[in-house]
Parts: sequence; structure tokens; C-alpha cells
Amino acid sequence: MSHSRLKSLFVLPLLLSVCWTMAQAQTAYFIDGYHGGVYGHYPRWQTRFMVEQLMKHPDWKINLEIEPETWDSVKVYDLEAYEMFKSALDNPSFRNRIEIVNPSYAQSYFFNTSGESIIRQFSYGMKKTKEHFPSLDFLTYSSEEPCFTSALPQILKSFGFKYASLKNPNTCWGGYVRAFGGEKVNWIGPDGSGIQTVPRYRVESLEHGSTWQTTAWRSTVDYIHACLGDSIAHPVGMCLQDAGWRGGPWLGSGENSYQPTVYTLWREYFQSVSTEPASESWRLSQEDIQVSLVWGSQVLQRLAQQVRAAENKVVAAEKIASMHSFYEGTPYPSSAFDNAWRTLLLSQHHDCWIVPYNGTPGDTWADKTKRWTDFTHHISDSIITASLPQALDQTTAPHGDYLRLFNTVEHPRREIVAIPLSGKAGNNLGIRDRKGNWMTTQLTWNPEEERHELLFLSDVPSLGYNTYRLVDRKTKRGKGNSSISKGEDNTYRIVTNFYEIIFDASRGGIVKSLKAIKLGAKEFVQSESERSFNELRGFFYEENAFISSKDKPATVEVVADGPLQVQIAIKGYIDVHPFRQVITLYQHDPRIDFDLSIDWKGNPGIGKYSQAHNYKAEDPEKAFYNDRYKLLALFPLSLVSPKVYKDAPFDVTESQLEDTYFNRWDSIKNNVVLNWVDVEDTNGDYGLALLTDHTTSYAFGKDNVLGLNLQYSGVGLWGRDYKLTGPLRLRYALLPHEGEWDENGLNTHVLKWNTPVFATLIPEEPKTWERSWIEVRKDGWEVSSIQMVDGDFLLRLFNGAGDDSSGDVVVDGRVAKAELVELSGATRETLPFVTSEGRSTISLSMPRFGIRTIKLTMK
Repeated sequence: MSHSRLKSLFVLPLLLSVCWTMAQAQTAYFIDGYHGGVYGHYPRWQTRFMVEQLMKHPDWKINLEIEPETWDSVKVYDLEAYEMFKSALDNPSFRNRIEIVNPSYAQSYFFNTSGESIIRQFSYGMKKTKEHFPSLDFLTYSSEEPCFTSALPQILKSFGFKYASLKNPNTCWGGYVRAFGGEKVNWIGPDGSGIQTVPRYRVESLEHGSTWQTTAWRSTVDYIHACLGDSIAHPVGMCLQDAGWRGGPWLGSGENSYQPTVYTLWREYFQSVSTEPASESWRLSQEDIQVSLVWGSQVLQRLAQQVRAAENKVVAAEKIASMHSFYEGTPYPSSAFDNAWRTLLLSQHHDCWIVPYNGTPGDTWADKTKRWTDFTHHISDSIITASLPQALDQTTAPHGDYLRLFNTVEHPRREIVAIPLSGKAGNNLGIRDRKGNWMTTQLTWNPEEERHELLFLSDVPSLGYNTYRLVDRKTKRGKGNSSISKGEDNTYRIVTNFYEIIFDASRGGIVKSLKAIKLGAKEFVQSESERSFNELRGFFYEENAFISSKDKPATVEVVADGPLQVQIAIKGYIDVHPFRQVITLYQHDPRIDFDLSIDWKGNPGIGKYSQAHNYKAEDPEKAFYNDRYKLLALFPLSLVSPKVYKDAPFDVTESQLEDTYFNRWDSIKNNVVLNWVDVEDTNGDYGLALLTDHTTSYAFGKDNVLGLNLQYSGVGLWGRDYKLTGPLRLRYALLPHEGEWDENGLNTHVLKWNTPVFATLIPEEPKTWERSWIEVRKDGWEVSSIQMVDGDFLLRLFNGAGDDSSGDVVVDGRVAKAELVELSGATRETLPFVTSEGRSTISLSMPRFGIRTIKLTMK
């Protein structure tokens, strides 16, 4: 044996001994506290228990993620405990041991809702919390669930937060953030904003034998040694206990917890412990938030549709009420909007989405969501009705002389509007614009509402209104520009201004060819694929077979054929289950709409396999993760080396995934589609966007087949049976396009798809026929919301696709002051503006994916 080899045998144990001694002496830190609330879990003894435990354990500190409405209840049923807790927050010796780390109203996941909803979660939640504890400040955001989304840095900073954590070590059922970095990172959002953050360390592994924990949940010796070995000088573990757990301080002496470990608050950790700036920055992608719910299950599908519809409605109602207050001087219904937002925010509670079946019959989370969103709709509809002189309905439509249309989107709209009719009164009804020009109309039948409707193509300016006149007209209506023909092979060929599309009725009505006429007759269907375009296919495990809509022939019926739109209804079967698809093609719009219903017979199992008798929570492989076997709407695309983009709240992500498929908890990929997913060829010459009416999952792989998750039926989280309890009903749309997603205004198409033009009748000729209240003169900028607060208007903008340069906002009125304000309400800067001929032009700059709020004081 050589001298050097012999020397190393003696030196190595010595070095290991020194490292062990140093590691033993190094202090570790732990984030303890509680998570829950009056809607989730918060027993009546919890408040008193926390105060008593703080008195009993002088070294203990708690970080709290408690639903703000909880304190309303505590104040009623245990006033003494409430006062004890409030006094503790006012007492410096106790206040330094308590931190509220998530003041959002209902502990939303954030990745599954609109960006505007995220802002309201914080604004309403912080306001409610401060009603009880005025002296509180909010410095750190942390959550025990994966309540994260990529745009949080700029939202948190604008509310005054300074720090964040991306850990959720003890409640990873719904997912976790990708392991990355060391002690701290500068979390960079899509707009470039950064916030000091403790990540899920790259050495913070998923816990072996668990499907809900990382190794940080107990701060074991192994975990801390791994941190120290990765040069993390101040390692921190975390567990926000469920409210209702009676153990007090989380770390026990006999459970292999590392010592010495000190309990700390997040703000204390950043301000006094880990004080050096972050050594690296992380531009976190939405795909780094590795989350998965039981996507495709009927209960979650309906819930997501309800939340999406309520989000769209309340924001539109705010814009209409603001516009009405501006032009008519009517009071703005602030308290009514507070009530509408309250129930919408509650419907976004993470428990609604991950445990929808929990609760008593008739009062599950799913039942609550239906009631909550119905209330939001009721309030929003009542506000819209109060703001519009006479609502348009089947009984009043022919009797009004003038029709006024309101556009709540910041872009001018050329849009089809449907006028409900009694009988076929539309044969005697014509529509003229201000100059007396006849509008193109089309009489059609709406089977869902069981009524005739007169369609006409309107033009409405940005965030404003236009007026048309209803008059008698008995002229015969002409046919449109479309061509519909049936081939001998049972195919149907339809040609519109935008497309030549062939449906194959012998194969379930699949799309055999889709050529975009205005894009050089580009063919979007990949003909050599084993799958078919708009095929509905899934694995029915009771039959042990993949079953497809194209397995049986379908019937194709032309529902409407006119100068504005063509509609066909495809009726077929998926095994024994009848489906109906109404497909609408427009002469003025390149979007193709699909309205799908499937009348399920019984409760067929759809997924890779049944786990009804062998479900184990600890087993990482679960059927509901595997989208390959769910019922999908499939779209094989003829795009070369495609790349995928998908939207997220205040963000758009270019996917880095080879494919979206996984089947294990420890291999989750972010396959969430919020509003849209877009597949483009490698050069960005052509693309096809898929729009969905609810948050769900999408599928894509190396075969260039895009898929939309339509249905899963089987065992989900905690062994619950996610059944089919009725028909499936959903909407999706396709948008073939030229160029990349931001070049063709995809976000604008989605805004228009989500938000209709609102119609009202006025009894006499108006003084002003057409007005545009607010005009945004910058491509890619969107108006996220408009509210009226204390007599001023809050106009929130989002740069969804534009570059980083400046733009203008034009207001139809004389502005007295324009201020850029933070989400906290603090003034950021005064904005320059110019007023000419009664219109004010405000100039500002905003980075790509940036959010800006303008406070407008009008003269």
C-alpha cells in the first residue's frame, strides 16, 4: 500500500469527524404554525389553544395561514379567546412570535383562476384581517398547500410583501414546486419582478413512502445534513399544522429531529437569520409548479366551469357599472360587488378543488361552490340589469325601438349578437345603424333556450357602446357565402370565408381535412396519424378497451346556413353513450366553436384501470394522473417540430416538456390549461390554439397530437370515487392562425370568447349613439378590471402580449389627476396626460406581463 493511500485512510475519518462536529453545532430553523379556517377546519378551541401553548412554550413561534373570515366567527362564539389572541398581537413579547403568512381570503391555489381573482383574494383577505388586527403587517407569503403561480412576485410586492416561501412540505397531495437552489433565491416573475424567497431546496427530496410530504416536514438529521452539505448555512424546515391538531410545538425530541433547531417566523428568518442577499435568481416557469388535481372528473369539471363563468361575469359587471356611473352619475354599488366577490373567492378555496366531495350530503365543497357562484351571478346580473335601461329578453325584444350594445373588452368588436324572438318574428324585423344602413341578419333556432333568435353582425367600440334601431322589414333574407356539399363517401364539405373543412360521417364525424383559406390553404390535419382530428377517445376499463367516437358512424345535420354563420350538429356514439356536437363556423371570425354534450348511460369507468379495491394513499402510481387513458378530444396537427405555449394567470409559458404524460405522484408535470394552449411550428409560421371554458389538463407528445381532457371516471384522491352523475357538457374552440400567439392577438380572441356583448333596449332615440369610454392604444395591453373606489376609478392594465415600451390610454372625459398606484393603494407616481376636445390621453410604460393600476380622478 502506497504512503499516500495509507495517509488518506487516516485523514478521511478525521475530516468526517470534523464535519460531523461542525454539523452538530450548526443551528437549524423550523417554521411551525397552523393552516385552516372556518370553512376548512378550525375547531372552536383552536384560538385559546394557540395562546395557551405560546404561554406554555416560551421558545415557540407560530406562522398562521388562517382564513380571514375565521376571526368573525371566533369573535362571536368565544369572545374571550378572541380578545386573548388580539391582546397577544398587541403585546410586543407575543407579537414577535406570531406572523400571518397567507392573508388571502380563501387560500386559493392561484394557478387555476384568473389573475384578477388572485388580486382580489389578497385585497379582500388583507382588508378583512386588518378589520380584526389593525396593527398587523404582511411581509411574507407562505402556504401549506401548493398555492403558487408564476406571477406572484409582482402581485406580492405591489401589496407590500417583501419575502416568500415556495415550500409546502407536509401537504403535497396536490403537488409541489420543483426542487431548485440553495438557502435563498430571488424569485423572478414573468414581468421581471423579484422577491427574496426560500425555495424547496434542490436537496429537499420527496419523502420516501409518502405521496404528500417532502423531507423538510420534520427537519430530521438526514435532511439538515443534506442541507449543510449543500452549503445551506441556515437550513429551515416547515410544517403548518392543520388547525385542530392538539400536539402544540411540532418537533418532538424522540423523532430523529435535528438539534439544535430553533422555531422562527418567516419574517424573522429573512430579517435576522439569513440576511445575505440571495446568491442566485430563478425565473420560475409555470411548469416549475408541478401540480395535479383530478382533472377530467365531472365534479371538478363542473366546479371549474362555474368559477370561470362567475369570474367573467363579475368583472364585466364592474366595468358596466363603472361606465354607467361615469356617464349617468349613478351610484356605484360597492357593497353589492363586495358580496359578489366574497362568494366567488370562497368558491376558489383550495378544498373546493381537491376535496370536492368532502362534507355532508347537500353541503359538500362542490355544493357550496354551486351556491357561491350562483350568488355571484345573481348579484352581477342584478347590477348589470340595473345599469342597463331594459334587459333584452324574448318578451321585450320586438317592442323596443333602439338596441344598445355594451362592450366590456378594451378592443373594438365586430360581433354577432342574438336577439331573442317570439315565434318567427325575425322575418318582420330589420336592424339599421345610425346612418340608416341595413345590418346583415340571420334567423336561427336556439335549441338550448328553445327559441328563435335574430342574429346580426354588430360593431361596438372599445369599452363603450353602440346603438342600432329595430324596424319592420319584410324582405326575404339571402343565403350566405358558405358552400355545403355531401360526398358519395358520406363526407360533408363546408367552405366559408376562412375554411374548407371536411367531416367524415362514416367515422363518427371526425374532421378529415381543415384548410385555412386565408393562410394559403394551409392544411392543419395530420393525415398520417393513427388518431383523427376531433376524435373523442378514451380507455373504458370495464370493457378493457380504448373506445372512440369514430368506431361508429354519425349523422351530420346542417342546423344553420346563412350569411353570418354555419352550424352543423354531429350525432354519434361512444360505445353505447350518445354524443352531440354543435360546431359553429363564422364568416367574420376565424374561431371554430364546439359545443359538446355526452349523455352517459350509467357510470362507465374511464381511465387506465380501476383502483376501487386496491387504492393506497402511499402508492405513487394512480390512475387519475394518467391522461393517456382519459377521454380526450384529439387533434393530430400537421406542424413541423412544434412548440407549445399555454397561458397562466398574468403569464404565458413556453413549454419545455417533451410530453405531458405521467402516472406517478413523484413525476408530476404541469399539464394545466387555464384558458388556452397553442401549438406552433418551429418557425412560428403557423399555429393552432385550443380554447377551453374551464381549467383542466391538456395532452401533447412527440406524435404532434394535441388533446383536451374531457372526462375521467374512477378513483381519485383519498380513494374517493369520482363518478359520472349526469351528462357531460362543455365548450371548446379552435383557432388556426398565422404567426406566433402574441402576433395574432390570441389573448384578445379569448377575452371576446369569454365575455359577450351585453344588449339593452332604450325607448327613444338617444342623443349619443356611440361612445368609447376607454381606448387602449397599445397592442397586447388588456384592461383587467375597472372599479370605482371613493369616487375615483381604478383602471387595471395587463401587458399580455406587448413589448416593454410605453403606450397610451385614452379616456372619454376630462381627467383631473392620473396616478399609478400599487395594489396596496400606495401612490407610485403621477402620470402625464393631455386633454383635448374632452378626451384625455394618459401615457405610461409597462413591461411584458406587467400589471399596472391607474387611479383616475375626473373633473
